[in-house]
Amino acid sequence: MTSFGIMGGTFDPIHFGHLLLAERAREAYGLQTVVFVPAGYPWQKPYRVTDPDKRWAMTTLAIQGNPGFEASRIEIDRPGPSYSFDTIHQMVAERPGQTPYFITGMDAILQILTWRRSDELPQLTHFVAAARRGYGIRKAKEALSPEFLERTQFLKMPLMETSSTAIRNRVCNGHSIRYLTPERVRQFILKEGLYKD
Repeated sequence: MTSFGIMGGTFDPIHFGHLLLAERAREAYGLQTVVFVPAGYPWQKPYRVTDPDKRWAMTTLAIQGNPGFEASRIEIDRPGPSYSFDTIHQMVAERPGQTPYFITGMDAILQILTWRRSDELPQLTHFVAAARRGYGIRKAKEALSPEFLERTQFLKMPLMETSSTAIRNRVCNGHSIRYLTPERVRQFILKEGLYKD
């Protein structure tokens, strides 16, 4: 049976941490492909996110050249707030017979019980959770229900001192973001004048 990964996120902007996590998960779990799904209108974000089409453009630029990666506009093209349950449910229906793995950071796993229809998610997908600074496996095991833990794989990752928030702040303050995100993405950010304010 084949399997595929779902890499959801705001990707505002996408960076090397996202790409490394997707590649490590693809390799570790034998995923045929990892599908990057930029959120359309993420309902839990406390700040105003960049226009979805610009985040889509950055995502497609970032994954160019990796045959194991693809991108989907499923959340951007669907009206209303973006809910992971709806996305996973639709993608599973579109790929019958394939096993899904939802790839995310440990911080998101710890928030998962606040997601829409979260109690149904273990019935739809496996989870891959990557450790981040301050978010260890022990904390996740204490927070998650047995149903979630049974369907969750914990992936060890090198700690990378980068985040989308840090990149936005660096651009806003006039600092370089070279080597934090793919060069095509960096050039797009500069060309479009993103994150200046």
